[in-house]
Amino acid sequence: MKTVKNFSKAFLPCAIVSALIIVFGIVGFCVKGINFGIDFEPGLIEEVRVAPPAIELTYSGSANVSIENSNTGIDVVVSGTGAENETLTFTYGQNPTVKDMASALESIEGVSVKLLSSADADSYGLFANSAVTARLSSDVPYRLYVQSDALVTTIDGVREAVKELDVAVKALGTEESRSYQIRAKAADESATNQALQDGINGALKASFGEENVAIIKTDFVGSTFSSSLAFKSVLLALLTILLIWVYATVRFHWDFALGAIIALLHDCLIMFTFISWTQIEFSTTTLAAVLTIFGYSINATVVILDRVRGNMKTVETKKFTDILNKSLSDTLSRSVITTITTLFASISLLVFTSGAIETFAIVLTVGLISGCYSSMFISSGFVAFVRRNWEPGENANRVRPRKETAHVISSSN
Repeated sequence: MKTVKNFSKAFLPCAIVSALIIVFGIVGFCVKGINFGIDFEPGLIEEVRVAPPAIELTYSGSANVSIENSNTGIDVVVSGTGAENETLTFTYGQNPTVKDMASALESIEGVSVKLLSSADADSYGLFANSAVTARLSSDVPYRLYVQSDALVTTIDGVREAVKELDVAVKALGTEESRSYQIRAKAADESATNQALQDGINGALKASFGEENVAIIKTDFVGSTFSSSLAFKSVLLALLTILLIWVYATVRFHWDFALGAIIALLHDCLIMFTFISWTQIEFSTTTLAAVLTIFGYSINATVVILDRVRGNMKTVETKKFTDILNKSLSDTLSRSVITTITTLFASISLLVFTSGAIETFAIVLTVGLISGCYSSMFISSGFVAFVRRNWEPGENANRVRPRKETAHVISSSN
């Protein structure tokens, strides 16, 4: 038989400690605020690649010649005075190497091609810098880049290059076509897209070389979109809590449901206390960690409350806290083991990853500990407070012990 531990003695002290932590979090919010990421604030999202230029193109004729990259090849559009309007397509299949593609492009009248590096590289890997005009001219060379082992960088190298800037870096694609997404917040409303882009590109070129940085695409997130996303995120969290409350009310009693919601709000406030004081960036990844804890915490709470409901039918007592103590003792090993095994995964992510995933793991770890604690002490403490005047007769489903029936055996004389 399991030993029943007196958890109810800790209900009031735990409630006081949680209240102090939450007040501490409110102070942190007022003093430091929330470090919102680019998802919730206006700023720049830029995708870059670090690679050496492979082909350099110039044009000395009177027509207009421009280059367009596609999934199947390179299109050269020729138009204007002194030329027939036409589009010439050089496919990667017909020109499998960079050298072959360079020779094909040189066949265009007036176009001069200089092979800079990676002659034997796969032409399918050629890409352009979207930050420069695609129109060829005689004074400004147009370059096509290709991934090369001669210039290999990692996400840590890119982060080191832009460490002085308030940006977040994420790796995209495979190793053969690696690119990096850089997110920069606008410091104030007067900050422009171009100012942010110049700062990032300047830092990258200073680290990797003027000619080795290619901009794949650039997007600017306006204040209207970022504020709308923030509002929708708050609405999503509130809707999640509402649906959980409806589910818990239908399955249990109103006080059980409200205790579960209080535990969820407690976990949310604890995580935001941690986020505000540590100034961890709050992004959509961080929000995903918060919503993950919602699901984890309500699951742990429901297991305990379900055991409470079952013990109400079997445990003979005049105190509701005895039922809570018995239920918490019954589910203690399950609660602790589930939390520890889940922590193994979150701590592994924390140790072996970086960037947004590391932030996700940090918030998830804090939430897991808070979720286990709140399921055992906060929700149960609230239910104990509501049912402090509980009497056994209030439980209509209570199973009362069977009375022994006396059997009288009569014998005839």
